[in-house]
Amino acid sequence: MTPLPSAQQLRYLITLAELRHFGRAAQACAVTQSTLSAGILALERQLDIQLLDRNVGKRVVFTPIGDEVAARARFALEALQAVQDVADASRAPMTGLLRIGVIPTIGPFVVPGLVARLRRHFPQIRLSVNEDLTGNVLDKLALGRLDLVLLAMPCPCEGAEMLPLWRDEFMLVLPANHPLTALESIPVERIAGERMVLLEDGHCLRDQTLALCRQDRGWTSTEGEEEFVVTSLYTLVEMVADGLGIALLPRLAVESGILRDLPVVMRPVTGCQAWRTIGLGWRARSPRAGDFRLLAPHVRPPGLEAPVVE
Repeated sequence: MTPLPSAQQLRYLITLAELRHFGRAAQACAVTQSTLSAGILALERQLDIQLLDRNVGKRVVFTPIGDEVAARARFALEALQAVQDVADASRAPMTGLLRIGVIPTIGPFVVPGLVARLRRHFPQIRLSVNEDLTGNVLDKLALGRLDLVLLAMPCPCEGAEMLPLWRDEFMLVLPANHPLTALESIPVERIAGERMVLLEDGHCLRDQTLALCRQDRGWTSTEGEEEFVVTSLYTLVEMVADGLGIALLPRLAVESGILRDLPVVMRPVTGCQAWRTIGLGWRARSPRAGDFRLLAPHVRPPGLEAPVVE
């Protein structure tokens, strides 16, 4: 009988297919580039097919059969991870390593309290927290590199089961001398024509801000006119304080003190559904789903007890 590919070989292949770069794929797999390259070559010999087109210079280009094998390898690796999950859940529920992925617009404001609560209620759990963009944490979840993800919903969560935990309102943050500060609340239509400071591509908060402002609201800015795009909420609020635009911030960030001592004013937005839903996710059909549901009340910050029903 022909030997089957190993889990490590499948992981190398899937990661290379995702990143299309040998160096970054090797780093993601915590191996040297030569080790990853040798693993791919060994897999090609074992399967007796060519997975990569090596006649295109330094670019990583998969052959058609290589793309198909990589797609099937993802499902195979998920199935292998499910086998391990079953064993872990039956042997010692609520113990061992728990790997949590969280996005940057949630992590700084939730993770410290979350870690403290989980350690208090589940002292046998060892925690690992990975902060990354939405697409990346979902990829890591699918590949078995994460057990749980804490995300803003809705999100492209195919293959994951999401449990809504709480609603996080958006607040409009303006420079202290902005004319709109005269209003106690800001109708969303009044945002039309204002310069918005946005997070860079890949942040779901950026997409949510654009959707809220553009959908039937008369906001006319185009992608090419977005002058100020930043990588963190901390930079975003500093730019608002300097009068370079206005921004939508989640209440989660505001209540953490991110605006402290800055010359800015915060106002609620009316006339639209100005909030995001924070949800906890895990691989669909995970045998540890029962454990994860038990964790959910401790993931939710105190004072936000009612789960959101979408």
